[in-house]
This record gives sequence, C-alpha cells and structure tokens, in this order.
Amino acid sequence: MSLVKNQEIELQIESFSSEGSGVGHYDKMAVFVSGAVVGDKALVHIIKAKKTYAIGKVVKILKPSKDRTDSDCEASASCGGCAFRHIKYGAELEMKRQKVENAFLRLGGIDKEIDEMIGAESITGYRNKAEYPVGFDGRLKIGFYASHTHRIIDCPRCALQPEVFSEIVKIIRKWIVEYGISVYNPETGKGIVRHIYIRQGAVSKEIMVCLVVNSDFLPKKDKLLERLLVISDIKSVVININKDKTNVILGRVCKTLWGNDYIYDELCGVKIRLSPLSFYQVNHAQAQRLYERAREYASLTGEETLLDMYCGAGTIGLSMADGCKDVIGVEIIRQAVADARVNAEINGIKNAEFYCADAAEAAKMLEEKGIKPDVIVLDPPRKGCEASLVETVCNMSPDRVVYVSCDPATLARDCKLFEESGYKVEKLTAVDLFPRTVHVECVARLVKS
Repeated sequence: MSLVKNQEIELQIESFSSEGSGVGHYDKMAVFVSGAVVGDKALVHIIKAKKTYAIGKVVKILKPSKDRTDSDCEASASCGGCAFRHIKYGAELEMKRQKVENAFLRLGGIDKEIDEMIGAESITGYRNKAEYPVGFDGRLKIGFYASHTHRIIDCPRCALQPEVFSEIVKIIRKWIVEYGISVYNPETGKGIVRHIYIRQGAVSKEIMVCLVVNSDFLPKKDKLLERLLVISDIKSVVININKDKTNVILGRVCKTLWGNDYIYDELCGVKIRLSPLSFYQVNHAQAQRLYERAREYASLTGEETLLDMYCGAGTIGLSMADGCKDVIGVEIIRQAVADARVNAEINGIKNAEFYCADAAEAAKMLEEKGIKPDVIVLDPPRKGCEASLVETVCNMSPDRVVYVSCDPATLARDCKLFEESGYKVEKLTAVDLFPRTVHVECVARLVKS
C-alpha cells in the first residue's frame, strides 16, 4: 500500500537522515520527518508522497524518545538553522559520530571508527559570525531562511549567536523602520539593505558590523552610527556593495563607514586580521580543538616542509609554523593570500610563504624549486577536492596528509581516492563546531600504506 499526500499515519522513528530528519518505515517505504527523534512514536501527516519515499511532519508525539527535549527557541521549528534543538546533546553527538562513520563505510568503502567525537563545552552563543537576510512581506523581517527556501523567518534573538548580536540587529531594525530605509526585493532587484553581517573576535571581543547593500552609499548612515556606537566593542562599521541579482551574500567591494577596515582575533596563539571577506571558523573554542588535533596528526618534528593547500588567511599553517622548518601556503583567492601574508607579518613568523595559485600551479612551482613537502594539509570547501588535486597531492609523495573537512561525505569520497593511490586513513576525529545543527567537522590523518 503506497502513501498519499495528506494521509496521517502512526510511525516509529528508527534512524535519522544526513539532514537531521527522523526516518521511519511504513509498509517498507521510508518516511522522512523533520522534528522527529530516534525512538519517537508519532502521528505523522504526509506532505509529499513519491514512489519510493515520503516526507511528513509531526502532528502529535504519541510516545516520546528518551533523547527528546524541549526546544529553547521559538523559531527552531521553522528556521533552517538548528535541526537538533529538540534533541539532548549527548544523543546529537552520537548521531554525528554515526554520520561520519556511515559516510566512510557507504561512500568511501572504508570501515573506520573515529578516534574521538569532540563535543562542545558550550552549545549556545558560540558563533562569532552571523549573516541575517533582510526582507519585507508587509512587515520587516530580519532573521534566517526557512529550510530549503528563501523565505525569511523573523528571529529577534538566535540562541547560537552572542546576545550583543541581537542588540545590534534591534538597533538596525529600528533605524530601518524609523527612517524608511528600503529593503532589497530579490524579484525586482530594487531596495537597499540586503543582509546584516556581524562578526566578533572571541578573544579580542572586537566587533565588525557590515551591512550588505544594493547601493554605493547608505542613507542616514550618521543616524545609524550614532546608535551603533553606544556599543563600545564595535570597532568597525562597513558596507559591502552587492548589486548583483544573485543569492551570493557578499559582493567584492567593501567601504568602511567608521573605524577600522579590519578587526583582530587570536586563534591557537596566532593573531588574525579579519575583514568582511576573510574566512574564519565560526566556533572559536572548537576551532582551536580542531586545529590542535590537525597539528597532532601532522606529527611535526621541526624539520618538515609543510604545504597548506586551501590556506585561506593562513590560519592552520601559521598555527603550525613554530613546529616545522617551512610553511608554504597556497590559495586561489587573492585577497585571502594578502591576509595570510599580513597575518604572518604581524605575528613575526619568518618561515611562511604564501602564493596565489591553484593546486597544479603550486605543484609545478614546488617541483621547479626542488621543494618536496613532507606534510600536506588540506582544508577544502564543502565540495571537497577535485580528483585531479588528490592525484597531484599523491604525486608529491608527502609522508603524511592531514585533511580537514566540513563535510563527512566529500571527505569519505576523497579518502577513497587517496587509498586507491597508496595512502591509508590511519586516524580520524570528528569535532562538533556547529552544535544543534546537522554539520560536523572532521580531521583525518593519511599515511603511505
């Protein structure tokens, strides 16, 4: 018997999906239910029915799971940010451990238990960066997108962000309303304010406030500055100009309205300069644990040449510079390379060089200079490495590869390619940088087999 839309069924939740939905089976058909917890027995309303699966929503919990807890956020059921606010944190960590190991087994063909699942000491207020879309549908909305949509869920306070971020958003909200500042409409391409983008140094406490605007200037900026600067930790107020009709949040041009062009923070003992366009891990405490584990996996003795691919602003390589002979950072984004060079300079690090190049160019350059990296660190974007990059890395024949990843699926896929080319996954750690969300960070150590 197949399911049909609007049917209501009783369902036992048996497992969870990679997106955090509960999964049960009805007449051998998989049913995906957001907001359900493994162990729940629930009355479920079917909202989509396909030939091989269905999607439902919880009408009523008939028997709650032992792992269920009350959400502490009113917006969590509709906002696309947190998938696990209704689940006890210990159970969330176990699900993330299983997610990593299942990815390695199913996608990589590698039967590997993780060495450790490193949970967070704090699961609220941990983010040092927030991006709030701004919209208008009869009333002003500032918050986050509903899951898999561009519909904005108004959220005056997010439990993942520091309290001061909510204060800043409240100030900007009032300024928009009071002065009739127009809000961007993605359908027409008209309106000024698109996003509010805030970042804060976890150690320095310095705050940068950035408004992403569909304009070369910001009207009534003096009125806004007057209100924002009551918050003493604000050291920079910037506009980012994005006039493109796109879902990409940031444009390429930034203009400082007040204060500094940058803020600073410290990570793993390294002072880091941050612009609106700089990549920086959003969870400072957990990023330190991740990079410390990456350094442990690198097994540095002071004699190695370390190649940091996808180096960004140089954070990982610079944090390891005191443990090796040389650091060579490679990054395709020119501004990030400039930031990395400045970060090396302000930290007095003399044994690090950074190049703007892709992997193939970097390999050729190193070969021409007669440089052979002993350790290669990879920290690619979510899509992982191209197969050609894996081949390039293997051809360089490093003793060790340390692979930092924000997606277990692409990590498992790439590790399979490494194993086919003579490297073996020796160690694997998962670090929860994103508590209450479906995301989990990993670091793997690969050695020649």
